[in-house]
Amino acid sequence: MSEDRAVGIVLVSHSADVAASVAALAEGLTGGAEVRVAAAGGTEGGGLGTSADLIAAAAASVDRGAGVAVLTDLGSAVLTVKALLAEGDELPEGTRLVDAPFVEGAVAAVVTAAAGGDLDAVEAAAAEAYDYRKV
Repeated sequence: MSEDRAVGIVLVSHSADVAASVAALAEGLTGGAEVRVAAAGGTEGGGLGTSADLIAAAAASVDRGAGVAVLTDLGSAVLTVKALLAEGDELPEGTRLVDAPFVEGAVAAVVTAAAGGDLDAVEAAAAEAYDYRKV
């Protein structure tokens, strides 16, 4: 898949710093491959919370027609993305909320997208992160 048709990834956190740091970590593990990742953390004023406007803008910025995978950290981030998806015209067509752990799922999603995986593969890789064992 060409980079211009790659799946986009949006990372939604209640904290702008957390979203940006997880995006940087995931991008750093791609071996330099091009990948479209946007962080949508916090509120427009820089506080803790989630912003529908920031999420919609992030999704639009990474959309190239191959779909957008959205990963979230906590409950109200999930609810905000679900509300945007329900509206039907706030997010690019092919946007999907992915049920995955935030950090490990983000790494798996970004690496898979960078390798040319389609939206189903990106979602599956992120969801598989629930099974990662640490001991």
